[in-house]
Amino acid sequence: MHSFSARPVRSVGFDIGGTNLRAGVVTQEGEIIDSLAVPTPATAAELEDAIVGMVQQLRQRHEISAVGLAVAGFLDPECTTVRFAPHLPWRDAPVQAILSERLGLDVTLEHDANAAAWGEWRFGAGRGTQDWVFFAVGTGIGATIFAHGEIYRGAFGTAPEFGHLVVVPQGRACSCGKRGCLERYASGTALEDTCRQLRGQYPSALPADAAGEAITQAARSGDPLALAVMADFAQWLGQGLSMVADIIDPELIVLGGGVAADADLFLDGAREVLESNVVGAGHRPVARVACAELGSAAGMIGVAHLALH
Repeated sequence: MHSFSARPVRSVGFDIGGTNLRAGVVTQEGEIIDSLAVPTPATAAELEDAIVGMVQQLRQRHEISAVGLAVAGFLDPECTTVRFAPHLPWRDAPVQAILSERLGLDVTLEHDANAAAWGEWRFGAGRGTQDWVFFAVGTGIGATIFAHGEIYRGAFGTAPEFGHLVVVPQGRACSCGKRGCLERYASGTALEDTCRQLRGQYPSALPADAAGEAITQAARSGDPLALAVMADFAQWLGQGLSMVADIIDPELIVLGGGVAADADLFLDGAREVLESNVVGAGHRPVARVACAELGSAAGMIGVAHLALH
């Protein structure tokens, strides 16, 4: 009698950011067992060549069933075309068809926040929930709505843009062209603007051009200006989350993105603002707020899993 063991099913997940192109071989259990990274190429042709080259390199070491791409940009509702990505060279590019043909594999495209949310839903902080919101706070704000266990995309594939809800009419200028967007007050880059705005009102050892990471480190060591900046951030984040709760009424909000690593500096404050600002405060259940569990690998893990299923 011969016994045949099933071959492990593995896929490659790509995190395609404006700075780095990262690829990981992901198991069905959501574990990254091999990875590669290169600087993101400047042209569409070079970017496609780099993706193909990385998959070929990984295929020499692993049997790969599918490829998934987490893209920081706008996709069509069917997730076949990259319409626009501010930090990538693709414009109305049929990326799925191009790469499927070149690789001879099924290729799945997904928005980076949706990919990270899917990873958290399958393997992280979103497990077991049906109606919830992933709220990624990094350079800007990315978000995903899960409704009845499905990603809600809207009619044209761009929902939700919570980061570009205007919270301060005629406020800080945003790269999207509007003024006063939430992400200009509650993001990694917003910390720097708030620090400049509040400087002089509090004693501080922070240099005038302090970046977000320096501000959070200074807050940990008790710098009064940095603590005031984090309190302001918590206030705005809480306001944003209360709007999410009023619109979506989710059971859970998962905070992800680079800034979430410092959640202990602002999460309690943001929760208080959320709970006191929702409509019917004190007389209704309010979403739990939890931190993402998969870190910067969430997008790769999520899109690799999506590619298999």
